[in-house]
Parts: sequence; C-alpha cells; structure tokens
Amino acid sequence: MKELSLKYIVREPNIQTKNTSLLILLHGYGSNEEDLFSFATELPDDLLIISTRAPQNLSFGSYSWYTINFTANEGKFSDIPEAITARDTIATFIDEIQQRYHISPNKTFLLGFSQGTILSYAVALNYPNKVQKIIALSGYINPELLPSEVEKIDYSKLDFFISHGSVDQVIPADWAQKAPQFLNTLKIKNSYKEYPVGHGVAPQNFFDFKKWIEKRTHI
Repeated sequence: MKELSLKYIVREPNIQTKNTSLLILLHGYGSNEEDLFSFATELPDDLLIISTRAPQNLSFGSYSWYTINFTANEGKFSDIPEAITARDTIATFIDEIQQRYHISPNKTFLLGFSQGTILSYAVALNYPNKVQKIIALSGYINPELLPSEVEKIDYSKLDFFISHGSVDQVIPADWAQKAPQFLNTLKIKNSYKEYPVGHGVAPQNFFDFKKWIEKRTHI
C-alpha cells in the first residue's frame, strides 16, 4: 500500500457504508498520534478515525507540526514557513485518506488540539472544499496562515465547534475568543464554549463535542 504524506493510526468502523464519516485528529505540540486517539473508544462506532503524527521529531515519542521559538524574555513565536508547509501537508493527507477510504469532504471532520487546532483553522479556511466540520480545542486562529482575501472565499459549508479552558495558561482564553468573532464576520457557522480548566479537555467538553459530532453524522 502506498505510503501517505503523514504517519497515522486508524480505527476503522465495523462496516463501512456510504454514510460513514471520517474524523482526522491533529495532536498538539510535543505530543503524538496516541494522545487524541484515546478519544476513539468513546466515539461513535460507525466513525472512521485517523490519528496523525506530526512530522517533526522533538524527542522520543514527542512531535511537533512546526517549531515554536522561545525568546530570552520568555516570549515565543511560531516558525510561519514551517507552519505553512505543515498546513499544506495536512491538506494533501486529507485528500489521500479520502481517496483511500472513498469518503467525501462533506463527511469529513477535522479535530485539533492546541497546535493541531491552529492548523485545523488554517486548513479549513484555505481549503474549505476538503473538510467542512472542524472541532477546534484549545487553540486560536493565526492570521499569518490564512489566505490573503478571505472575504472572497465561499465558506458556506464550514461548521466549527470551538472550545477552550477559561484558565488556560498556555494559550489565553481571550486568544480563542477572537475566533468566533472572526468567523461571524465571514458568516461561518460556529459554536463556542469555555470550561473551567487549563490547557486540556474537560469531561464535559468531550461530551459536548461528541454530541456535536453525533448530530452531524446522522443527518
């Protein structure tokens, strides 16, 4: 079988039908494909779940989608050229998985956490014909990864579930709060929720996005 653009692990549904939906998981900085895959056992049995591994190896079992540089005064900044490469690699990978399993974009979900969420936003807003339902956990929209004329693009099929920890110490909640405001200006369907946790996924948060996925897989 042909090797794809990214390494991944998979949970296939017991029976794949024309109604099978695809969920692609993008982990955060310093994590790996096993992390979000732990959600798989609690998600609907009829979902095809693909959990990807970011290409940059940080240390044993630890990967990143792009470099985050730390400055002397404890600031940090992202390597934008690397992030753009990661965004486009993920877009290619989505095509490859859709072709391998014969699943269309309107049956494709993309779930990211933290750095994976930043790239989920970037992929959806650059390639709205590839993936249409996005679960954005503990991240934010980086304008440097967006197309230059977003207001001219047809985003009518996009649908976002956005959530964040109200006491997130890694990515402040006010960064995340800008996302629904931005999406609203583009008339993109979205819902935003905060939970009383730090940089992580609260049980109620999981329950809420699981319900959100279930509603959209049984349309």
